[in-house]
This record gives sequence, C-alpha cells and structure tokens, in this order.
Amino acid sequence: MLRRHELTDQEWELLAPLIPRAVTGRPRVDDRQVINGMVYKIRTGIAWRDLPERYGPWKTVYTRFRRYALEGVFTHALQQVQSQADAAGDIDWLVQIDSTVVRAHQHAAATGRKGGTNGRTNRNDHALGRSRGGLTTKIHLACDGRGRPLAILLTPGQRHDGICAQPLLERIRVPRAGLGRPRCRPDHVIADKAYSSRGFRAYLRRRGIGHTIPEKTDQKRHRHNRGRRGGRPAGFDREVYRRRNTVERCFNTLKHFRGIATRYDKTATSYEAAVNLASLLLWARSV
Repeated sequence: MLRRHELTDQEWELLAPLIPRAVTGRPRVDDRQVINGMVYKIRTGIAWRDLPERYGPWKTVYTRFRRYALEGVFTHALQQVQSQADAAGDIDWLVQIDSTVVRAHQHAAATGRKGGTNGRTNRNDHALGRSRGGLTTKIHLACDGRGRPLAILLTPGQRHDGICAQPLLERIRVPRAGLGRPRCRPDHVIADKAYSSRGFRAYLRRRGIGHTIPEKTDQKRHRHNRGRRGGRPAGFDREVYRRRNTVERCFNTLKHFRGIATRYDKTATSYEAAVNLASLLLWARSV
C-alpha cells in the first residue's frame, strides 16, 4: 500500500537504477524502503529518531543518507535524470537564476557559533551566516524554463546574489547521452536587478549567453551622467522577463519539503543532499 510522501512505482522505476547497490556483504534493508524514509524525513522535517518503524531502523536510514551525501549520490542521480531529459529534448534552456534565504533551526546552528578553530566547527564551512533573520543559509538556484532545478549553490545567508551568479552557472553540468562533453551553457539567462553588474554581463557575453536583466536605477543614472562614455543601455525584453516567475514557483515547490524550508541539518553536505533529493523528485514527477 502506497503511503503519503512515498515514491510511486513510476518514480521508483526511474530512480532505482541511479541508486548504488551493494554487491557483497550481508543482505541490507530494501533500498526503496530506505529512500522512502529519507523522503518522509525531508518532507515532514521530523528528527531522524522519530522516523516511523515501517522504514526500518532510523540509524540505518540516516547512515545511508549520510553516506550518499558524502559520495554525491543524489547530485550524480540528478545529473543523470537531466541527461535523459536533455536527450529527449525535454529541457528548456531559458534558464532563470535567483536565491532564497532559509532560517537555520537551533539544531543546525549548533555547528559552532563563533567560528573558532579550537576543536570547534567553523560555521562558514557549513553555509551558515548572519542576516536579519538570525542564522540563515541562502540557496542559489538555476532552473530551466519548466521550473525544474538545474543547479544549486549553498552560501551563508548574508552573501550577495551577484557574487554567486558565476559559480552557480558553472555548476550546471548536464551529461550527454552519448559522446561529448556535458552541456554547461544555457541559451538565455533571466535574472533580477541583484545580478545587474557589469562584470556578470561581461561574463555572459564572453560565453555567448543571451540575458535579460533589468538595470538598477543608479546604474542608469551613472551611464546617463557619463554621456557618450557611458555606453549604450543594456538590452531588456519585458516579455521574456515575465517568465522569471518560474524560478519563484520552483522555490515554492521545494519549500513544500519542510526539511528544506527550515534547515535542520548541521552540515552543508547533508543539507545540500536533501535539496538535491527534493530536486530529484521534482524531475521524477515531471517526466
């Protein structure tokens, strides 16, 4: 019987080949049962110890999740699903980028408050920072034109979006179904005014990527005051920019997972794995 927040047969059929299997050793808890436990935990935001018994020992589910996080299993699986979609022509390469701030629960904030080196963990290593909301993490997201995540980047909550734009785009890496290098370059990028810097626009032009980014008011005034030396205004298509709501809807869908909307994980590796697992489910449900 299929229970709430568990994988359907169609979703498991897609994900099963992407989950590593043990070829030696004693029999282990069923993979589908364990993955369902991970999904349930992320979807509801409960503690690992509070997992229902139907998913097996909670420590087994947590240990396997942590191992998958360290080995990048969910990141690799996400790329493989994207590769299949790209081979079928199912990816809209009109890419939107944006970020959202997530409040870190006190369980996550316990990784170290002062960033010392005397045996304590530096919170900057785990994408924890201070902003108006206290200890927060920022999720930077690049999604395709259908609102499915292509790449994510975690930073402390106070990090400016414009600084992270280039590293975020460089995380897009969709393997080819056959020979050839992975596809890393979008056809077009849509972003808001936070990304309206001359350096980022120059980076996009060097890579031959079209972009629709509105200019800030002070940038327009600067250019106007410089006269001819100010150069021409950046091109801006209002009709294309209207599609930027896609990335906002993608964030809303990801935050339906309570373990994503509030960060409970102590380490950035575990939290990133949780976001990748949620992203993987979005792709599986869009096929």
